[in-house]
Amino acid sequence: MIPLVGLGAGGHARVLLEILTAEGRYEITGLLDPNPELHGKSTDGVPVLGGDEMLAALTARGVLHAFMGIGSSSDTRPRQRIFEQAKAAGLQFVAILHPSAVLAPSAEIGEGCAILAGAVVGTGARLADNVIVNTRAVVDHDCRIESHAHIASGAVLAGNVQVGEGAHIGAGAVIRQGLRIGRRAVIGVGAAVVCDVPDEAVFGGVPARPLIR
Repeated sequence: MIPLVGLGAGGHARVLLEILTAEGRYEITGLLDPNPELHGKSTDGVPVLGGDEMLAALTARGVLHAFMGIGSSSDTRPRQRIFEQAKAAGLQFVAILHPSAVLAPSAEIGEGCAILAGAVVGTGARLADNVIVNTRAVVDHDCRIESHAHIASGAVLAGNVQVGEGAHIGAGAVIRQGLRIGRRAVIGVGAAVVCDVPDEAVFGGVPARPLIR
């Protein structure tokens, strides 16, 4: 089996651990988490070895693959920082696809993406690196999702939507076809987006309107 380390030891990591364990392809050597209170403990039976300072030591031991176990509620920057730090240390991220997810044959997903239970990634969709398509989210045909974005549980992106780097689409939000969601924009839970959203803006409501960040 392939040795694999998880980055993060919280709820999102637990979801991914279940998928990886069921696959049976990887030997989970442990988890890394920045919270020192977790060090020396375990998450669902997997030891938390320490923090990010252990990345170089793990690669020296031959652990060259990782999964991104850090989720996000709105700020995706911690996930991006850890991803880039791990890449600089020589780790390669595995993509994770839940067996109930639907990935169209013509869709493409990047390194470290996670497509979770019941999610749909449609025809011609393109996902860059380190993207989460969470439980029962829909990324429809020809969407473009840039690196480190999070499409939260139950969100729906109609066809040809573009989502910028590090954007967060909240749970249950709906994005009308053909729109652009800017870099690091945040779309609130349950929002109905009917216009383009600028970089770093926060939109919420039905229909969605700008909110103060």
